[in-house]
Amino acid sequence: MRKYLSFCLALVMVFGLCGMAQAKTLRLALDAGPVSQDPQVVLSGGMLQFSHWAFDPLVRYAQDMTFEPRLAVKWERLDPLTMRFYLRKGVKFHSGNPFTAKDVKFTFDRFYTSPDFKGLFVPFEGCFIVNDHTVDIKTKKPYALLINMATYIFPMDHKFYSGKDETGQPKDAVVKVGPSFALKNTSGTGPYKVTHWEQGAKYIFERFADYWDKNSPGNVDKIILTPIKEEATRVAALLSGDVDFITPVPPQDFKRIRKDPKTKLVTFSGGRIITFQLNQKRRSEFKDVRVRQAIVHAINNVGIVKKIMKGTATPAAQQSPKGYVGYKESLVPRYDLKKAKALMKEAGLEKGFECTMIAPNNRYVNDEKIAEATASMLSKINIKVNLKTMPKAQYWDEFDKRVADIQMIGWHSDTEDSGNFSEFLTMTPNTETGYGQYNSGNYSNPKIDELTIAAQSETDLQKRKAILQEIEQILYDDAAFVPFHWQNHSYAGKNKVGIKPIVNTMNFPYLGDLVMK
Repeated sequence: MRKYLSFCLALVMVFGLCGMAQAKTLRLALDAGPVSQDPQVVLSGGMLQFSHWAFDPLVRYAQDMTFEPRLAVKWERLDPLTMRFYLRKGVKFHSGNPFTAKDVKFTFDRFYTSPDFKGLFVPFEGCFIVNDHTVDIKTKKPYALLINMATYIFPMDHKFYSGKDETGQPKDAVVKVGPSFALKNTSGTGPYKVTHWEQGAKYIFERFADYWDKNSPGNVDKIILTPIKEEATRVAALLSGDVDFITPVPPQDFKRIRKDPKTKLVTFSGGRIITFQLNQKRRSEFKDVRVRQAIVHAINNVGIVKKIMKGTATPAAQQSPKGYVGYKESLVPRYDLKKAKALMKEAGLEKGFECTMIAPNNRYVNDEKIAEATASMLSKINIKVNLKTMPKAQYWDEFDKRVADIQMIGWHSDTEDSGNFSEFLTMTPNTETGYGQYNSGNYSNPKIDELTIAAQSETDLQKRKAILQEIEQILYDDAAFVPFHWQNHSYAGKNKVGIKPIVNTMNFPYLGDLVMK
């Protein structure tokens, strides 16, 4: 009997050790960590990455930009204003609460209290419950991008976020600056639960045992995310074996990583436009189109792509990258220092002026270097720039306050469509609707506002294309912003990390599907 028990115990130990051997931990290094556990507090790439780890959208983009069912198993158009979503059954939140239509409606209604997201949902009439696992989402007018917007609906646990927290504040409050329950508490349906959150220093995510997607190939049980702002340090951490996966990869290190037999580099074409905005309320000079045109002509963005980006980006002259419906072939970069000086003289400002500029130093690839180069180029037309750069975690609060005359902003279309750029970057800022939320230049052109709204409900694709291209032409002629380039995405990891299948043009790595050998 003792021999039998010993044998059984040995088997248990062996199988236990085998199970432990199968456990996979991914050591991940990003340039910055998520700023909140609330998926609706900040509309940014970093927060949307996090949302795909701890939450799940109704639908998501595949690599070929088709739509994949997630918490919605299927959808159908009932009429020009209504789309019906049939929800997945048997799904649990991290809290253990069941996922139902009430959670979708709760999440949808909460968008309207979010300064960052409410602008996206202005075209919508609302979300209506049909039954426990069916909802109808309706728009005010025919809207061509309804299914695109479903990729941003990450249902939140309405029971978990109901009531008040220990301070007496509603748990569902969307608080962009300051404490809130959702800032530090998560209950999503995603593949990972948050188990450790040391803001800006260390984050730990562990696989949710009751995750609904049993067909996911992902085998990573734990993710340890360490933000490493410094590019060289991030690359060194990968090459030394301290981490398994990094992004972004600085262009100057591409060759170095490719030469290392233990690592691999993966790049993916992106649509994020990098720009500077010129605040017309802070500087009267920026109200003059000749001055704005002079600045655009003084910036050698083709040279910046060649020397600073090492050819890993595409010079831009408009918002829409090639392949987007609003892209206009005739709009090209226009560096011409002689013309820039002539425009300044024509505006009566050949002696120039002094202004302030802010930029992040760990949000976009080479953002600080781009800002420094820009300041140097503007000095050639006698514009003295007082530049201040700062980490991403500090930058967005300062950006929202409009603390500087010139501010950097990068934008990837939330809907993978040209219209979204204008909705957030160039429409007249409106706190009620959320339009122009990231228009820190306070650029305002009624025609742009009119055309952007018209494009939303135009379902004739050729007419819509003409509208969006007209917008790009007006912005180009108006020098509404300073365009730099469309930034490519870059990732590097150990050979055992299956990076390529989980990345996409939105730069939201689907870590739940990541396979490690």
